[in-house]
Amino acid sequence: MKHLSATLLAAALMMISCSSPAPSQKEDTRPPQQVMFEDGNYAMFIHFGLYSKLEGVWKDKIYYGNAEWIMNPAQAGIPVEEYMAEAASFNPSGFDADAIVQLAKDAGMKYIIITAKHHEGFAMFDTAASDFDIVDATPLKRDLMAELAEACHREGLGIGFYYSQFQDWTAPGGGNGPSTDPSGRPVSFDEYFRTKCVPQVEELTTKYGEIELIWFDTPGWMQQSYSQELVDIVRKNQPYALVSSRVGNGLGDYETLGDMEVPVANHEGRWEGIDVTQVGWGFSKYDNEWKSPDFIVRTLVSTIARGGTWMLNVGPDSSGRIADMAAAALRKSGEWVHAHPEAVYGAGPSPWGHALPWGDAVVQGDRIELVVYDWPSDGCLWVPGLVSTVRSARLDGKKLSFNSKDGWLCIKVPAARTEPFASVIELELEGPVEVDGTLAADPSATTVIPVEFATAEGCSVKKSGWMDKFGEWKTRNVAQDFTAGSSLTWTMAFKDPGVYDIDLEYLGDENDDWVEWHISVDGREALVDQHGTTSAYSWYRMGWARIDAPGIHTITLSPKKGNLTSARVAAMRMTPVDL
Repeated sequence: MKHLSATLLAAALMMISCSSPAPSQKEDTRPPQQVMFEDGNYAMFIHFGLYSKLEGVWKDKIYYGNAEWIMNPAQAGIPVEEYMAEAASFNPSGFDADAIVQLAKDAGMKYIIITAKHHEGFAMFDTAASDFDIVDATPLKRDLMAELAEACHREGLGIGFYYSQFQDWTAPGGGNGPSTDPSGRPVSFDEYFRTKCVPQVEELTTKYGEIELIWFDTPGWMQQSYSQELVDIVRKNQPYALVSSRVGNGLGDYETLGDMEVPVANHEGRWEGIDVTQVGWGFSKYDNEWKSPDFIVRTLVSTIARGGTWMLNVGPDSSGRIADMAAAALRKSGEWVHAHPEAVYGAGPSPWGHALPWGDAVVQGDRIELVVYDWPSDGCLWVPGLVSTVRSARLDGKKLSFNSKDGWLCIKVPAARTEPFASVIELELEGPVEVDGTLAADPSATTVIPVEFATAEGCSVKKSGWMDKFGEWKTRNVAQDFTAGSSLTWTMAFKDPGVYDIDLEYLGDENDDWVEWHISVDGREALVDQHGTTSAYSWYRMGWARIDAPGIHTITLSPKKGNLTSARVAAMRMTPVDL
């Protein structure tokens, strides 16, 4: 069957999107790959390589975390010769490109990016630049990249390739690889780059039809000239394909954020978030921490609401099959995506610039799609700061009543959520979307207030990252570098006077006894409390504080005593007390 062109792929995407332009609007002149990336908003990432054969185990020892790094000294430290020998018995005959494409479609994904060569140096395609590949070195002798590209083209999905351009742990001269060839001759990085990297990128951009993008990774210490040369190859062979920012040296067509990172505030520019269905990227047989359908829906929508697109990874096992648990979660969450295309495809970022206490919001033209994760218990969904006049509110196509006063919109909702994971309430507005994005305390639900939105005095707000398991990155923006004169101040809107129960999320040195915190409202001291600390972020209850009047107030947090240098504050939360 003749391949669909990228133009037809983009046209098909626009047909299923609820945001198709009206005839009076200008014709969309963006390249089709850009349309797929920016409007599709959801993609499948696949990590599949020789490491998949080992499934996180080497010589009967389990290596937790990123299974694709098992060869590396930070994991099993497998010698090059022993690792390369594993290819002779690698036979993933269960790899079914049609089944993978169907799973991606069931999930609501619009393109697929797969590892053509990871850091281990093993090519999952037929390459003339090396014999260490799926066709020459294994009994399978099938070009899996060709099979997947053919299936994607046939079914109207985009296809792109991950390529580790710097790291190559088995090729002489490759980053973090052998420095000599088998004869003992020294091999430079430049020789590796010319004889393996460049030819393979040429192959990936010429052998598989139109592609969505090349997802480069870990540029290491590559000079800009190397990164630019790779970009130029893609531009020459695939003029409209995108290049990821991980090509290095400030190049690329879009930004890839850190692994498993979703910003708290809207993030400008063209960008993507990436996450996994297990803990790691490559399949591990002992990793059963599967992401739930609820997690998938929430993270997808929250990424889009911050202005990005999301790519979710699956790792086929040693047979080439995607685990049943991962597939089931993707299909279940896909039911929600297909039921609510207006919340995903072509959706723009939240006009509030941040999440709301009960969920999030995206924009479609002059409509706001409110995506409600946590259903209100009092029959009213409170929407703060909406300046635009609401013409109608609909849930599942049925009109909801609403009223608005002093910048607070109350939408009358049923007693219970009508579907799993999240409900979507569509607001049709009179005129353009206009919102006051001031942080607001929900009158009936808990409001979490990250430190990113505070004014910091005498301390700093920085990104903090750590690993739970190897490669399982966690990131938070946290306030730190405290002294006795430091403070964090949030400006917030309150609908009514009342009492709020306040908690603080922070960590410290578990060997120290306590930190004393002071919380003030509009400059008046309201709470003083102290708690012991641990080396993990935990919520500590501070107590009750009173808000005396509706309107704008400041909430200030100040540490006064204790080991302030080790304290890291992530967020505050306020829960209204029903008195």
